[in-house]
Amino acid sequence: MTPKARLNTLRGGTMTPDIETPIAASLARDLRAGQLVTLTGKIFTARDLAHKRVVDEGLGGLPDGFRGGAIFHCGPIVRKRGKNWQVVAAGPTTSARMVEALPEFLKTVRPSAIIGKGGISGKAATAMVGFGCPYLSMTGGAAALASSMVRSARGPYWNDLGSAEAVWEFDVERFGPLVVAIDSTGADIYNDVISKARLRASKMFQD
Repeated sequence: MTPKARLNTLRGGTMTPDIETPIAASLARDLRAGQLVTLTGKIFTARDLAHKRVVDEGLGGLPDGFRGGAIFHCGPIVRKRGKNWQVVAAGPTTSARMVEALPEFLKTVRPSAIIGKGGISGKAATAMVGFGCPYLSMTGGAAALASSMVRSARGPYWNDLGSAEAVWEFDVERFGPLVVAIDSTGADIYNDVISKARLRASKMFQD
Protein backbone atom coordinates (compact mmCIF):
# COMPACT_ATOMS: atom_id res chain seq x y z
CA MET A 1 0.00 0.00 0.00
CA THR A 2 1.41 3.41 -0.93
CA PRO A 3 1.84 6.16 1.69
CA LYS A 4 -0.97 8.09 -0.01
CA ALA A 5 -3.29 5.11 0.20
CA ARG A 6 -2.36 4.56 3.84
CA LEU A 7 -3.17 8.20 4.56
CA ASN A 8 -6.54 7.85 2.88
CA THR A 9 -7.37 4.83 5.05
CA LEU A 10 -6.71 6.98 8.10
CA ARG A 11 -9.22 9.53 6.86
CA GLY A 12 -11.70 6.69 6.65
CA GLY A 13 -10.97 5.92 10.29
CA THR A 14 -9.67 2.39 9.76
CA MET A 15 -5.96 2.56 10.61
CA THR A 16 -2.96 4.66 11.53
CA PRO A 17 -0.73 5.04 8.46
CA ASP A 18 2.91 4.05 8.53
CA ILE A 19 4.82 6.60 6.46
CA GLU A 20 8.26 6.02 5.00
CA THR A 21 10.94 8.63 5.60
CA PRO A 22 12.00 10.99 4.23
CA ILE A 23 8.37 12.03 3.83
CA ALA A 24 7.50 13.08 0.29
CA ALA A 25 6.73 16.82 0.12
CA SER A 26 3.26 16.22 -1.31
CA LEU A 27 2.41 13.78 1.47
CA ALA A 28 3.81 16.08 4.18
CA ARG A 29 1.53 18.86 2.93
CA ASP A 30 -1.41 16.45 2.85
CA LEU A 31 -1.19 15.56 6.55
CA ARG A 32 -3.79 17.23 8.74
CA ALA A 33 -3.74 18.27 12.38
CA GLY A 34 -5.15 15.61 14.67
CA GLN A 35 -4.15 12.63 12.53
CA LEU A 36 -2.05 9.81 13.95
CA VAL A 37 0.92 8.44 12.01
CA THR A 38 3.95 6.24 12.52
CA LEU A 39 7.28 6.51 10.70
CA THR A 40 9.50 3.82 9.22
CA GLY A 41 12.97 4.56 7.85
CA LYS A 42 15.61 7.02 8.97
CA ILE A 43 15.17 9.83 11.48
CA PHE A 44 17.87 12.13 12.86
CA THR A 45 18.17 13.55 16.35
CA ALA A 46 19.02 17.23 16.87
CA ARG A 47 18.71 19.38 19.95
CA ASP A 48 19.69 22.92 21.03
CA LEU A 49 23.39 22.87 20.23
CA ALA A 50 22.97 21.01 16.95
CA HIS A 51 20.38 23.55 15.80
CA LYS A 52 22.72 26.40 16.68
CA ARG A 53 25.66 24.81 14.86
CA VAL A 54 23.58 24.24 11.74
CA VAL A 55 22.59 27.91 11.78
CA ASP A 56 26.15 29.12 12.46
CA GLU A 57 28.23 26.66 10.45
CA GLY A 58 26.02 24.65 8.08
CA LEU A 59 25.81 20.90 7.60
CA GLY A 60 29.46 19.89 7.38
CA GLY A 61 30.12 16.54 9.03
CA LEU A 62 26.50 15.42 9.09
CA PRO A 63 25.31 12.24 7.35
CA ASP A 64 23.59 12.04 3.98
CA GLY A 65 19.87 12.32 4.47
CA PHE A 66 19.97 14.83 7.31
CA ARG A 67 18.97 17.56 4.89
CA GLY A 68 15.38 16.83 3.96
CA GLY A 69 15.07 14.18 6.66
CA ALA A 70 12.74 13.79 9.62
CA ILE A 71 14.35 15.63 12.54
CA PHE A 72 13.69 14.36 16.05
CA HIS A 73 14.09 16.74 19.00
CA CYS A 74 15.74 14.18 21.25
CA GLY A 75 18.77 13.71 23.47
CA PRO A 76 19.00 9.92 23.52
CA ILE A 77 20.81 7.67 25.95
CA VAL A 78 22.96 5.37 23.84
CA ARG A 79 25.47 2.70 24.83
CA LYS A 80 27.93 0.54 22.94
CA ARG A 81 27.12 -3.16 22.53
CA GLY A 82 30.05 -4.83 20.81
CA LYS A 83 30.49 -2.96 17.54
CA ASN A 84 26.95 -1.58 17.56
CA TRP A 85 25.10 1.17 19.38
CA GLN A 86 22.07 0.37 21.49
CA VAL A 87 19.51 3.09 22.15
CA VAL A 88 18.43 2.80 25.79
CA ALA A 89 16.09 5.80 25.90
CA ALA A 90 14.84 8.14 23.18
CA GLY A 91 12.16 10.38 24.59
CA PRO A 92 11.29 13.67 22.87
CA THR A 93 12.76 16.97 24.02
CA THR A 94 10.53 20.00 24.57
CA SER A 95 10.60 21.74 21.20
CA ALA A 96 10.27 25.23 22.71
CA ARG A 97 14.01 25.01 23.41
CA MET A 98 14.67 25.07 19.65
CA VAL A 99 12.22 27.82 18.68
CA GLU A 100 14.75 30.66 18.41
CA ALA A 101 17.02 28.80 15.98
CA LEU A 102 14.31 26.92 14.13
CA PRO A 103 13.43 29.43 11.34
CA GLU A 104 17.04 29.55 10.09
CA PHE A 105 17.47 25.82 10.73
CA LEU A 106 14.48 25.16 8.46
CA LYS A 107 16.01 27.24 5.66
CA THR A 108 19.20 25.18 5.72
CA VAL A 109 17.84 21.70 6.46
CA ARG A 110 14.40 21.77 4.78
CA PRO A 111 13.25 18.85 6.97
CA SER A 112 10.35 16.71 5.85
CA ALA A 113 9.02 16.71 9.43
CA ILE A 114 9.91 17.81 12.95
CA ILE A 115 9.22 15.40 15.82
CA GLY A 116 9.08 16.65 19.40
CA LYS A 117 6.82 17.45 22.31
CA GLY A 118 5.09 20.54 23.62
CA GLY A 119 4.50 22.28 20.30
CA ILE A 120 6.09 25.10 18.31
CA SER A 121 4.97 28.72 18.51
CA GLY A 122 5.51 32.17 17.03
CA LYS A 123 7.84 32.74 14.08
CA ALA A 124 9.03 29.14 14.22
CA ALA A 125 5.51 27.81 13.70
CA THR A 126 4.93 30.27 10.87
CA ALA A 127 8.18 29.17 9.22
CA MET A 128 7.21 25.50 9.48
CA VAL A 129 3.91 26.20 7.74
CA GLY A 130 5.72 28.14 5.02
CA PHE A 131 8.07 25.24 4.32
CA GLY A 132 5.25 22.68 4.46
CA CYS A 133 6.98 20.94 7.36
CA PRO A 134 4.54 19.20 9.73
CA TYR A 135 5.13 19.08 13.46
CA LEU A 136 4.63 15.57 14.81
CA SER A 137 4.05 15.38 18.55
CA MET A 138 5.25 12.41 20.56
CA THR A 139 4.14 11.54 24.08
CA GLY A 140 6.67 12.49 26.72
CA GLY A 141 7.68 10.15 29.52
CA ALA A 142 7.89 7.08 27.29
CA ALA A 143 11.59 7.14 26.42
CA ALA A 144 12.08 3.39 26.86
CA LEU A 145 9.08 2.64 24.66
CA ALA A 146 10.42 4.99 21.98
CA SER A 147 13.80 3.25 22.06
CA SER A 148 12.12 -0.11 21.42
CA MET A 149 11.12 1.16 17.98
CA VAL A 150 14.72 2.02 17.05
CA ARG A 151 16.19 -0.92 15.14
CA SER A 152 19.75 0.46 14.80
CA ALA A 153 21.72 3.64 15.39
CA ARG A 154 24.71 5.32 13.77
CA GLY A 155 26.82 8.16 15.02
CA PRO A 156 27.48 10.19 16.95
CA TYR A 157 28.00 13.06 14.53
CA TRP A 158 29.35 16.29 16.05
CA ASN A 159 30.38 14.24 19.07
CA ASP A 160 32.19 17.24 20.56
CA LEU A 161 28.75 18.54 21.54
CA GLY A 162 28.32 15.58 23.91
CA SER A 163 26.37 12.39 23.40
CA ALA A 164 22.93 13.87 24.16
CA GLU A 165 23.46 16.97 21.99
CA ALA A 166 25.22 15.17 19.13
CA VAL A 167 23.34 14.10 16.02
CA TRP A 168 22.34 10.43 15.78
CA GLU A 169 20.90 8.57 12.83
CA PHE A 170 18.21 6.06 13.78
CA ASP A 171 16.61 3.34 11.71
CA VAL A 172 13.07 3.11 13.06
CA GLU A 173 10.07 0.89 12.43
CA ARG A 174 6.52 2.10 13.05
CA PHE A 175 7.90 4.86 15.26
CA GLY A 176 5.04 6.42 17.16
CA PRO A 177 2.17 6.89 17.25
CA LEU A 178 2.78 10.55 16.48
CA VAL A 179 0.07 13.19 16.41
CA VAL A 180 0.13 15.70 13.57
CA ALA A 181 0.05 18.77 15.80
CA ILE A 182 0.76 21.49 13.20
CA ASP A 183 0.00 21.01 9.52
CA SER A 184 0.73 22.88 6.30
CA THR A 185 -2.49 24.91 6.55
CA GLY A 186 -1.43 26.33 9.92
CA ALA A 187 -3.91 24.25 11.93
CA ASP A 188 -2.46 23.76 15.40
CA ILE A 189 -4.00 21.40 17.95
CA TYR A 190 -2.16 23.11 20.81
CA ASN A 191 -3.76 26.45 19.95
CA ASP A 192 -7.12 24.72 19.60
CA VAL A 193 -6.86 23.28 23.10
CA ILE A 194 -5.89 26.67 24.56
CA SER A 195 -8.78 28.41 22.78
CA LYS A 196 -11.29 25.82 23.98
CA ALA A 197 -9.96 26.02 27.54
CA ARG A 198 -10.26 29.81 27.56
CA LEU A 199 -13.79 29.61 26.20
CA ARG A 200 -14.83 27.10 28.86
CA ALA A 201 -13.20 29.17 31.60
CA SER A 202 -15.02 32.26 30.38
CA LYS A 203 -18.35 30.45 30.46
CA MET A 204 -17.67 29.12 33.95
CA PHE A 205 -17.03 32.60 35.31
CA GLN A 206 -20.11 33.95 33.52
CA ASP A 207 -22.21 31.31 35.21
